[in-house]
Amino acid sequence: MTGHIEGFADGPAAAGSEATGVARPGSASIRDVAQRAGVSHQTVSRVINGHPSVREATRQRVQGAIGELGFRPNRAARALSLGTSRAVTVITSDTTLYGRAMILHGVEEAARAAGFPVGVCVLESPEPDAVSRAIERSCDPTAGGVIVIAYDLAGIQALRAVPAGIPVAAALEVTDAEDRARYPSVVLDDRSAARAATRYLLDLGHRTVHYVAIPSSTRSSARTQGWRAALQERGIPAAEVRPAGWTPHSGYQASQQLAADPAVTAVLCGNDDLALGVTHAFREAGRDIPGTVSIVGFDNTPQSAYYHPPLTTVRLDFVGVGHDCFQLLHHAIDPTAPTTPTVAAPPELIVRASTGPPPRRTTRPRKKP
Repeated sequence: MTGHIEGFADGPAAAGSEATGVARPGSASIRDVAQRAGVSHQTVSRVINGHPSVREATRQRVQGAIGELGFRPNRAARALSLGTSRAVTVITSDTTLYGRAMILHGVEEAARAAGFPVGVCVLESPEPDAVSRAIERSCDPTAGGVIVIAYDLAGIQALRAVPAGIPVAAALEVTDAEDRARYPSVVLDDRSAARAATRYLLDLGHRTVHYVAIPSSTRSSARTQGWRAALQERGIPAAEVRPAGWTPHSGYQASQQLAADPAVTAVLCGNDDLALGVTHAFREAGRDIPGTVSIVGFDNTPQSAYYHPPLTTVRLDFVGVGHDCFQLLHHAIDPTAPTTPTVAAPPELIVRASTGPPPRRTTRPRKKP
């Protein structure tokens, strides 16, 4: 995914036409000008404010782009150009994944209520050069603070690269103890949630639970740890983790061998998209759900209630995480701001039709002597 800054804007009227790449007259954003001129949004703001550090050739290029697009500075641009530090950049490796998108939504809601514009910087990869470029684009001392969604290696590397003096808050996995101690952060207890989901399946009578895992920022994610802990509590050896990506296709590929094994009667999935692929693999193998196998997802995406059958899953308050991250950052920027986050709701298991007791084991009749 290409790294980019989604420009600071006050609302839909400030955005250009994404379909054509041409802004409506008078509706262009600072991002549109930066993209047209081939510079950063910080450079555009300096030109708007007449800052002397901008080279003349760059100034003329930016002014030309402003004229071509009919750009009118909005509150976001003024905040940047005047150095009022009332802006937020969210750094993440992917804006399409459900959890990250909902955190971003929560940040935007809370920031809008407080009068802060929000931008997004998408990390290209965890490679040092890519992280450095993202940090350079995002961490301007005159442009406010950053929120890092550090649920993968790229996010962790970006968080650790934020320069001292830049206000920062992070969304972290519960397993990231070192970073939790160093940075203001919000953590969802995925470990307890996965433990509860695994216990639920064991309480239904399943002898064990298999796990199809999403990628993690650590060697063993919180969800993996929770699944394994629930099995250990019952004295059940954990089967091999089936690593997958984020998509239904990766879940399908990771679970084909499981689907061919009639002894597999319960599967916990790292997210709902994986669960969709896992469901397809088991149906393709002729397995009834939940008659012969129970499947549990994670995240409670809106479509999970409409899977066939509707998916049992874990609801996580990602929007609340976004709210809380902004409150932490707001206080770091302005010590007079509220210090108590709204506190994201705890995880909740949503039971639907994809789970049930394991199939009854039949015994062969004894032969007559």
